[in-house]
Amino acid sequence: MTGASGFVGGAVCRAAVARGWTVWAFGRRPRVDGGHVGGAPYTSWDLLGPRPVTFAGKVDVVIHCAGSVTDWGPPRDIWAANVDGTRNAAAAFPGARFVHVSTASVYDPFRPTVMASEEAAPVGRYVNAYGASKAAAERCLERAVILRPHAVYGRGDTTLLPRVLGAVRGGRLLAVGDGRQRISLTSVDNLVQACLLAAEGPVDHGVFNVTDAEPVVLDDALRAILGERGIDAEPYYLPLTLVDPLAAVAETVSRLFRRPRPPRLTRYAAGHLAVERTLDITAARTRLGYHPSGTSFGGSADW
Repeated sequence: MTGASGFVGGAVCRAAVARGWTVWAFGRRPRVDGGHVGGAPYTSWDLLGPRPVTFAGKVDVVIHCAGSVTDWGPPRDIWAANVDGTRNAAAAFPGARFVHVSTASVYDPFRPTVMASEEAAPVGRYVNAYGASKAAAERCLERAVILRPHAVYGRGDTTLLPRVLGAVRGGRLLAVGDGRQRISLTSVDNLVQACLLAAEGPVDHGVFNVTDAEPVVLDDALRAILGERGIDAEPYYLPLTLVDPLAAVAETVSRLFRRPRPPRLTRYAAGHLAVERTLDITAARTRLGYHPSGTSFGGSADW
């Protein structure tokens, strides 16, 4: 398991250990709490370097969750983490089944994604290095099971929920679009299920969208999050035609002043949920035996 110190990787580790699998956990962090990886042996490994010499064991499956998930940062670093890191992880364990956790950001970001099937990506244009590098990582794999989740959320979420809560201002949750756009979300529990199915069969290669059972309306999802967190705020929608140029200005200012933290608003974030983003999961259902649950933010006050 690569990326075991992260949100998704840790969840997959815990589930695999609970099934009785023998798991070796790898991550970039020097150390992690044993509970985060379900008690699996943990080794720090920067995937841009050689495999740790202390590791010696037969590996049947590699579940590759490591990589850069930021939509902001030096493109060279993002490309290295997502492309070179993926290539190195696959090369380190020749002969093992390779399960690669990719992203729905490999679909065309400049147009709505309407129940897209897997052959609609990769494409030739991307907003930033994240989508482009994840698409390139898919291309560099000769034989793998590739999973494409969208907007992963759940206990331990470090991206989606914090970004939503960070958009609350003075009783308003600022969002883009009109609120009626449909979106496919992926709970971490559903993604874990897909990872384990991909690891044990019945197929050893192919590309699969992985989301919750059905798309949801963005406004419904945002209101559910606010309600579960007990936040007294109303979603307030701004048109993308207004927000996109503001995001471009924010990005420019951040670059000019070389600010280490990303701007509060980026073009990727603005456009990501401003239009429909839905995926067809028929292939995962029929070929992997994937049976996802529906979207739910129940209990998110404790996340």
